[in-house]
Amino acid sequence: PRGRNVFQGGFLGLDNIGCFDRSAPLPVGGTLLQSDGTSWMGMFCLNMLRIALELAQDEEAYEDVAIKFFEHFLLIGGAMTNLGGEGLGLWDDQDHFYYDWLVLPSGERVPLRLRSMVGLIPLFAVEVLEDEQLSRLPAFTRRMEWYLEHRPKLARLVSRPNQPGVDNRRLVAIARAFRMKRVLERMLDESEFLSPYGVRALSRAYLEKPYVFRCNGFRSEEKYLPGESDSTMFGGNSNWRGPIWMPVNYLIIESLRKFDAFYGEGFRVECPKGSGNMLSLCEVADDLCNRLSRIFLRDPSGRRPVFGDCEQLQNDPQFRDYILFHEYFHGETGRGVGASHQTGWTGLIANLIDELYSPPG
Repeated sequence: PRGRNVFQGGFLGLDNIGCFDRSAPLPVGGTLLQSDGTSWMGMFCLNMLRIALELAQDEEAYEDVAIKFFEHFLLIGGAMTNLGGEGLGLWDDQDHFYYDWLVLPSGERVPLRLRSMVGLIPLFAVEVLEDEQLSRLPAFTRRMEWYLEHRPKLARLVSRPNQPGVDNRRLVAIARAFRMKRVLERMLDESEFLSPYGVRALSRAYLEKPYVFRCNGFRSEEKYLPGESDSTMFGGNSNWRGPIWMPVNYLIIESLRKFDAFYGEGFRVECPKGSGNMLSLCEVADDLCNRLSRIFLRDPSGRRPVFGDCEQLQNDPQFRDYILFHEYFHGETGRGVGASHQTGWTGLIANLIDELYSPPG
């Protein structure tokens, strides 16, 4: 709203993940600066950049479109790190995580230190540019290099697209190596985001000790709810307050594979945190594929977690092989919760299983 490339608004981000109803005026006034909404827009720019680069292979005019989205991405990524040149960013150096910020009518700025999917979505804004592809697009490459040379302060605010990685690839991403690694420390912690069945939408740390936000007489409490909601707020569902969502988990996996393509095997993180098991980012992506697949596959006792304690679905031969694909899944048990989105989202898990179990080549 202030022309600073940080975004807000209703369903641009995740609807009921935070302290406020994002589709209504803020009860404390002011402006909400969304880490997730802004990151979605950064991701959108990189998606459009990728499409434009593909089209430019056959039509040179699309190189202009590609550089436009590259510039827009740098402006958005720069704003997330240094809003308006005032040193305020959506990255929190205290917690090493991305958060929303509330700017009150008085001008006071308040970080909303709630660990949720809001802080993971910046990982989605990542793209890897192949050296071979850039060599075939001289106009785009020349203008990209000019922009990086003549706007060095802005270029330094996001991952270094002028420094080659594995196979001379270039990385364009909001989260640089240090920040990406610190976010993954949270995400791969089983006491926070990492469930046996994927990545939770809200940290499990808020199960026993909910997050409480107070401001000008307003009070909001956020509790980890792995399945159904315990209140009628936001339509009476927990949605983003703990369950596992397949689409964002899928995007996490895609992003990890892109980071791995740039950093390579030598870049390793502990997974799960505290296990001493050091994995490459591609291996972490495989681990998440296994966890998500586990929702639907039979366990050693022959039961599918997605069916929960419904004995007819678990055991009846007329039902047990007709697998439902729910809106989201219980953060602790993998049980399906909410409406069925059978056709489209089932394709996501099919793709993940294919990645894991198809023979090489």
